[in-house]
Amino acid sequence: MLSIKDLTATIADKQILKGINLEVKAGEVHAIMGPNGSGKSTLAKVLAGAPHIQEAKGEVLFEGKPLLDMAPEDRALAGVFMAFQYPVEVPGVNNASFLRMAYNARLKAAGKEEVDPLEFDELLIEKSKIVEIPEHFLDRAVNHGFSGGEKKRNEILQMAVLDPKLALLDETDSGLDVDALRIVAGGINRLRSKDKAIILVTHYQRILDYIQPDFVHILFDGRIIKSGDKSLALEVEEQGFENIKAG
Repeated sequence: MLSIKDLTATIADKQILKGINLEVKAGEVHAIMGPNGSGKSTLAKVLAGAPHIQEAKGEVLFEGKPLLDMAPEDRALAGVFMAFQYPVEVPGVNNASFLRMAYNARLKAAGKEEVDPLEFDELLIEKSKIVEIPEHFLDRAVNHGFSGGEKKRNEILQMAVLDPKLALLDETDSGLDVDALRIVAGGINRLRSKDKAIILVTHYQRILDYIQPDFVHILFDGRIIKSGDKSLALEVEEQGFENIKAG
């Protein structure tokens, strides 16, 4: 599904990614771990097409197509989704209306007919149960006045509605209490499937107690220095990133 070879990226004249190589197949969950400043979030943002990336080079193929040549909106329409570490508030934009427009845009891009508001409302209410979002939240402005945990749950609701092929989850566990983490992780688990893939960026292994990754990769100074299964995340928890690097 996703093939990354020798990916480099520069932000504000500083090279952040220094040669990333990664293969992600359909059905897999890959956890990207590393200390602050290692390039984890930059990797997710490069794949999503964030506009502040000054330069990205290398080969990135998404379902055989060169991802770096695609505009951010085209990546989204093709099935790439990103949940942000700090979800943006959009005052004045109704949450349900925003999701319906995004959902219909995906349908139109796939050559399918758009759904009417009533039909979409039924879908949205059903999807909101995945992350235990009350119906009245759907009529509020996007993330406006939401708590940190509510914003993260709303991001996973967007993921549930848009049903992406590749989900990039950038520190989705950041700032969540135990209950919110359980709900968000449970929602992500319900959205796992054999024909979709997830890249989960995190500092800590605690979310991996809920979401069992197929692979764990340690990113350090813009490079993947070690890969393994979930036991690698436990190793990080016990030894820290510096000891993993030294080993």
